[in-house]
Amino acid sequence: MNITQTIAIETALSEKQITNVINMLNDGNTIPFMARYRKENTDNLDEVQLRLIRDRFEYISELEHRKEVVLKSIDEQGKLTDELAQAIHQVTTKQVLEDLYLPFKPKKRTRATIGREMGLEPLAELMKNQENSDSWLTAYLAEKGEEIEEVEAKQRARDILAEWISEDAEIRDRIREISRGEGIIKTEVQKEFAEEKTKFEMYYDYNEPVRLIPAHRYLAVRRGEEESVLKLRFELPIESNLAVINKKWIDLQKKEDEDLRLAIIDGYQRLIVPSLEVELRLELKSKADEESIKVFGENLRNLLLAPLGGTRMILGLDPGFKSGTKVVVVDDTGKYLGKTVIYPTFSEKKVLEAEKLLDNLLKKYPCEFICIGNGTASREVMQFTRNYLKKTAKTEIQPVIVNESGASVYSASEAAREEFPDLDVSFRGSISIARRFQDPLAELVKIDPKSIGVGQYQHDVDQKRLKKSLDEVVESCVNFVGVNLNTASASLLSYVSGLNNTLAKNVVAYRNENGAFKKRKELIKVPRFGPKSFEQSAGFLRIKDGADPLDQSAVHPENYKTVKQMAADCALSVTELISNNNALDNLDISRYKTETVGNLTLRDIIAELKKPGRDPRTSYVGAQLNEDVQTIKNLEVGMSLEGTVTNMTKFGAFVDLGVHHDGLVHISEMSNRFIKDPGEICGVGDIVKVTVLSVDLNRNRIALSMKTKPSASSGRKKKAKPVPKKPLSSGEIENDLEKLADKFKGL
Repeated sequence: MNITQTIAIETALSEKQITNVINMLNDGNTIPFMARYRKENTDNLDEVQLRLIRDRFEYISELEHRKEVVLKSIDEQGKLTDELAQAIHQVTTKQVLEDLYLPFKPKKRTRATIGREMGLEPLAELMKNQENSDSWLTAYLAEKGEEIEEVEAKQRARDILAEWISEDAEIRDRIREISRGEGIIKTEVQKEFAEEKTKFEMYYDYNEPVRLIPAHRYLAVRRGEEESVLKLRFELPIESNLAVINKKWIDLQKKEDEDLRLAIIDGYQRLIVPSLEVELRLELKSKADEESIKVFGENLRNLLLAPLGGTRMILGLDPGFKSGTKVVVVDDTGKYLGKTVIYPTFSEKKVLEAEKLLDNLLKKYPCEFICIGNGTASREVMQFTRNYLKKTAKTEIQPVIVNESGASVYSASEAAREEFPDLDVSFRGSISIARRFQDPLAELVKIDPKSIGVGQYQHDVDQKRLKKSLDEVVESCVNFVGVNLNTASASLLSYVSGLNNTLAKNVVAYRNENGAFKKRKELIKVPRFGPKSFEQSAGFLRIKDGADPLDQSAVHPENYKTVKQMAADCALSVTELISNNNALDNLDISRYKTETVGNLTLRDIIAELKKPGRDPRTSYVGAQLNEDVQTIKNLEVGMSLEGTVTNMTKFGAFVDLGVHHDGLVHISEMSNRFIKDPGEICGVGDIVKVTVLSVDLNRNRIALSMKTKPSASSGRKKKAKPVPKKPLSSGEIENDLEKLADKFKGL
């Protein structure tokens, strides 16, 4: 089968779909563009399916290239047989291919190499075939004289035989499969930490089947090993694995050969086990990376597409104690207007000064929201803000807590320095807090996704895979929402389909020099902005109140002609047709079908014309925090509270209650029904109602429940221990028997 046929079978898609997608990828089309504007070519495949096709195409292409290298190498050694060539051609994974290549792969000098150099390969063959080797060995020793003794000769021959056994592709594959199913991963504490309490305490004496260990636990024990707190090892099923080797390599019809038995044990323990442990570590790490990166991506998507505050003037506060709270004002477009510093956590005098400073700012700038970062001093500053708004009767202004994760990273970034070269780092953070309330997506794209704080063990997973995955999540979200061409930052524009950092900066530079874009077609005037870039990006770039009404919609410029024909057929202008649901519903879209524009595209055009430029995100709704709960010390078991989900893992959700320490809702406490994935219940940014199960002040840990009737204190249901019964005496037994006899008398 060719690559297209292979992917079609794996994905249950048609060969035509696979071929079209691969051809479009080779032509430089992006996945968001194909998913949105080439539905006829892909038969309505979504981004997930398109990425799956791309990834499988890349993997299989790399595998086919590797096969060619392996075949050439074996052929040059003069060892390529028709049977081996066929086996290599039929391989579907890189691991199996490397197993087949292992006996022919150039090696460093090994114990087996020394045996071959001594001419002992024939002796190894005799041992392998369970044939009497005495006469051959006698002749060999006689020829060598006193250079080698019989014991050493046999050992060298067994070294050769052990290597053959370890390089048996069939054996390796079977043992690998058994070890995955029956192997145990074990950890124990290093002696120097045995009496200490660490974050790895639960793994001091721990074991779990290899097939069952979840990603977060494997990454945890792996980190414990890297920090020299834990010792990690694998306990493999020795008997089952040796039985596999014995079955293939020992002929029960022949006399048992002690040398063959010793070679099998040596080959397994010295060569196969260490290699297999490395494979298992890499395999578990790869699976853990994949799962963790997937969870990270889902969390990031939910955060980027979180409800937005919208175009409102905002007062942004970055709370602090000693250094004060940095206050900024941004207008409804996010433009910085003014700043000050207040000290509301100090003396009464400082509180009055802070109130006066806020008064001055709010008189000059009529803000609708006061956004307070959720870091140090956030609850204290929130309490001050509420008191101030109540005291001054400014009920029209709403104070909200905003997740400030990553704001400090942005503040010190090159993007922030370019945007606000004359502002102190701390004020840049306040601007970021205010802007991320207005539009989370537009602001968060300026920050390295790893710094946003919605993943787990992000520094332990494969960094290249993580970056690629998170970049694709950001790209998907940006193109799903669309971008205002005249207000977007270079950071945001760089994620638009068909653009990169250079083109994004060129667009901003052109806009700064020539003023706002009036039409999408003007993009062609931007340096290095060619026809392909225009094709891929234009549909995702919006121009509000531009010269062409279609430029504020997701209708691609290549389909403007179709829309104009629709308007003409309705005896309306394009402007009159937009949002005219009655006219749009009565259109016979089949009249506008062409070779390149089909029903799928036409239905998308109609839907977009009904609600042009509509933002798919919802409006902001905040959690109602309990004003009496300021710190973790204020929490009590049984309290019902409202909070915001800040992070999701495979074992539960972390919820911000406004006490500086997120509480954990374990997966077992998320629902009254059984669930496999916390994502079935909630996502990052969701507002949830929880009950406090337990509070550990020493470790700052809070256990929460989302159940309607949560279980007691621990956060997990504990199985009650059976109460042991006292054995009955002989007299009690006789009494019981008499009672039974009386009961059944007469039956």
